[in-house]
Amino acid sequence: MTTENNNKDIPELEDLVEMTVNIDQELIKDCSDSGARTDEAKTIYMTSRRIAHDLIVKGEKETPEERVTQRCVISTGDPSVADIMSYTNNPVDAGVEAIKNGAPIFVDINMVKAGITKKGHDCEVICVLDEDQNAEVAKKYGITRTAAGFLLARDRLEGSIVAIGNAPSAALAVCRMIEHGIKPALIVGTPVGFVNAAESKEEVRKMDVPSITCIGTRGGTPMAVACVNELVAIAKERDE
Repeated sequence: MTTENNNKDIPELEDLVEMTVNIDQELIKDCSDSGARTDEAKTIYMTSRRIAHDLIVKGEKETPEERVTQRCVISTGDPSVADIMSYTNNPVDAGVEAIKNGAPIFVDINMVKAGITKKGHDCEVICVLDEDQNAEVAKKYGITRTAAGFLLARDRLEGSIVAIGNAPSAALAVCRMIEHGIKPALIVGTPVGFVNAAESKEEVRKMDVPSITCIGTRGGTPMAVACVNELVAIAKERDE
C-alpha cells in the first residue's frame, strides 16, 4: 500500500535549515558551556545567561550560588525560582570538589541521567533504577523503585553526588541512610509534586550534608540537571 507522502518530493536539507537567532560572535567567544557546541546554541545559551544574570545577581560580581540559581531559572523559564533556591553547608564548593575528584553521581531517574552533560568531568552517572531492574526489592518492601535503588546503592553513596529531580521517596531514603552514617558529598534535591516533595526537601536541609534544594512543591528534573551541569562548569573553570 502506498501513502500520499511517497508521491511527494522531500525538500533538501539545506532548504529546511534556518537559524532561530541572530548569531553574535561576542557571545560565542564568551561561551564556555560544554553543552553548547554550535554557534547558534552558544548564542542562545549566552543570551539566556545574560538575561538571567540581570535578574538574579545583586552585587558587582556574581556568587557561585547565583550562578547555579541562574541556570535553574533558565531551565524552568521562571524567574521566581530564584526565590525558592536553598543552599546549605557550602554545597557549591563541596560539589565542585567531588566532581574534580571524579565522584560518582547517583540519580533517581533516567531523565536526570540523560540531561547531565557528558563533557567536562570524569564522573560516572548512575541511575538507581538500574539497581533494582526487576523491582524485586521495591515489591518485597512495598516501597518505590527509586527508594529501593538508592538503598541498594548504599555501599557506594559515601562521598558521591546524589541528584534527585523527581522522587521525594528517594530523597527520604537518602536521609535515612545519612542518619545511619552514610554521607554523600552533596545532595541536589529538587523532587516535585504534592506528596512529600516539600517535606522531603525540608528533611534534606536538616541533614549534616551539603545540599542544594528548592523550597515547596515545585522542582523537577530540569532543576536537578541545571544544578549539576553548572557545578561541572564551575569545576572546569577552577581547573583551568
